[in-house]
Amino acid sequence: MDISHFDHLLAAARQQPDAQRLLLVFAAASLPAGATAEQQARFEAGESGELAPLMCVDKDPVELKDFAALRAEALAMGHDWALVFAAAMSGQGRQAPAPAQVEAALTRMVEAVKSGQLSGMIPFDRQGEAVQLG
Repeated sequence: MDISHFDHLLAAARQQPDAQRLLLVFAAASLPAGATAEQQARFEAGESGELAPLMCVDKDPVELKDFAALRAEALAMGHDWALVFAAAMSGQGRQAPAPAQVEAALTRMVEAVKSGQLSGMIPFDRQGEAVQLG
């Protein structure tokens, strides 16, 4: 399945035979200290910058309506985020993953965003479109 929008990920998670949790890390983009004029221009064009995790959450894909609902909830938290990194975690049958497993996975995701190790996560922009980083 081609996941080019967050809603595609949501649909795929809902179709899985085992209960799922969507793991989400919202990140802000900023310029490094002492950025050059070229870096500034690329940042303003949305082509570069440093990512810093702001908040993380897990969601039941059955209870989440769509990306618009997620975006509204995230914006209500008051953080100016640029990207949301998403991953899915499977449970067993109807049993969702245990809260401790989810929390550990979210912690690993936050650390991965901090270190730039983004494999295994799909980044989405504020419109829910999957983006290619690098």
